[in-house]
Amino acid sequence: MRIFLTILLLAGLSFNACSDTLIVQKQRFTLDRFTTASGSTIAPVNIGWEAYGKLNADKSNVILITHYFSGTSHAAGKYHAADTAAGYWDAIVGPGKAIDTNKFYVISSDTLVNANVFDANVITTGPATINPATGKPYGLSFPVVTIGDFVEVQKALLDSLGISTLHAVVGPSMGSFQAIEWAVRYPDKVQRLIPVIGSAYMDAYSAVKLERWSYPIKTDPAWLNGDYYQQGQPIQGLTTALAYITQDALNPVGFNLNYPAPELDTAPQHDIRASFSAWQQLMQQAKLRATYQDANHILYLVRASQLWRAGMGDNWRQAVAKITAPTLFLPATGDLLLPPMLSKNSAAAMAAAGNTPQYAEIPGNWGHLDGVIGIEAVASQIAGFLN
Repeated sequence: MRIFLTILLLAGLSFNACSDTLIVQKQRFTLDRFTTASGSTIAPVNIGWEAYGKLNADKSNVILITHYFSGTSHAAGKYHAADTAAGYWDAIVGPGKAIDTNKFYVISSDTLVNANVFDANVITTGPATINPATGKPYGLSFPVVTIGDFVEVQKALLDSLGISTLHAVVGPSMGSFQAIEWAVRYPDKVQRLIPVIGSAYMDAYSAVKLERWSYPIKTDPAWLNGDYYQQGQPIQGLTTALAYITQDALNPVGFNLNYPAPELDTAPQHDIRASFSAWQQLMQQAKLRATYQDANHILYLVRASQLWRAGMGDNWRQAVAKITAPTLFLPATGDLLLPPMLSKNSAAAMAAAGNTPQYAEIPGNWGHLDGVIGIEAVASQIAGFLN
């Protein structure tokens, strides 16, 4: 059961199912045209969004939550009372919780190229979307998009709602990239910043590690150079990529608590073709996720993450000097995907520019995932910082 809950979390869900969970509604935002940082135009762009709490009269109580790589806008609450799982940060978002919806209007949106494009509760535009000009899916004709592009679509959504100031921007993992980019691009709009399990930049080691998520897809013959929509997903490559994503998000302590040890397997001792049970379980779980995720979307999210550096220019350290918002970095102690050193380096660069962030680590055995399933451990720090 615990393993299955972990997979739900990686899919953008949560096992928190409190009886007082908020009931939320997914909404659609449409831009007739959007020009990417590379100069390409996408027309139209659709993203989904949801909100929790009540917007005050002067629209000054808004907190934006930006989601992680395989997540969605579903940060908290349930779409229906009968839903088995609530949003991934339901432990800290809601009435009386760390991000208190009695005080704040909390909003979150699906990113461009969201991985979960075939989930009925996700609205996104990406390679799997039908290109109105051709009547076929964009495939690899869809332009490369960046964290900056994600932020600009979010800004257009907030502009459409008449929201010009954010009490805070908070986000885990890839969401931390977006949160930081918000504070760099719009320092006059962001009053507080909380990057969770994140960084102001992607180093070479991390970027190459993420390439391991793309490689199984690109080398699957069924990928067809991204033009597979008539034939179906490159399921072997996609499933393998999702298995790697799951393992990389876990610390070995948490992984070993949930997957069988090699010495329990007899078949691999006698047959070089036999797989270990732990790998078989990873692949079985990944195959479930592959039913609502898209291989090309994974590739585009990987590239957006690999290209990440604050300001999207040549010098991320100079870019973070533009941040004026009080900042709280919250890395996870056992994170091996985006280890605490990246947050420490990011915080040091801000401090060198005269804006010294607060810093605390999330404890736990789950590694990168502690920033999602272990977030309640730092609820008091979040609440104190926001208030």
